[in-house]
Amino acid sequence: MKAVIRPVTIYMALLRGINVGGKNKIKMAELRESLAAIGLQRVQTYIQSGNILFESAQEELPLRERIERQIEADFGLSIKVVMRTLDELRTIRRNLPFTEEQVAEAKAAAEGEVLYVSMLQEQPSPDKLEKLAGIDIGEDRYVLDGNNLYLLYSLSVRNSKLSAHVEKLGVASTVRNWNTINKLIELGSEMEGA
Repeated sequence: MKAVIRPVTIYMALLRGINVGGKNKIKMAELRESLAAIGLQRVQTYIQSGNILFESAQEELPLRERIERQIEADFGLSIKVVMRTLDELRTIRRNLPFTEEQVAEAKAAAEGEVLYVSMLQEQPSPDKLEKLAGIDIGEDRYVLDGNNLYLLYSLSVRNSKLSAHVEKLGVASTVRNWNTINKLIELGSEMEGA
């Protein structure tokens, strides 16, 4: 019987809640070394908020679990990891549900970034989504597409009721702004072409 050889995939491991407000501190150089030690290839990081790009021929679920265990073993932190492939990030960008006009309008009125994606480990239950739909979130907007929740803020992410309620969907998630998503796609594309 022949062994099945899986193609090498470019993954993004997105860590939740590290290096935020002085909590859950991890140095990126140490994180890269730690993850290379478990066999991840061409490991690189982007900014301090836990965006890790790497290559692997392994499947997502066992990889995610190994990364979570390794971070706990090496850094003593129980951190949730959300995984996306380069192709999945490209799909996120391609499926943006808001028009250029909606985004421009939000940018004109807001303080700081307005466009984010909450990447979920799995889809929330229908009752949690129903609860979210029943909340007055003002002018903020959201659209769920599979296990990605697109968020468009009208004023500020900091004071948004939407942000607070996204946290209550009952599934592990991590949020990245649109600029970070585009940068990760750019870095992944460079890795793909190398």
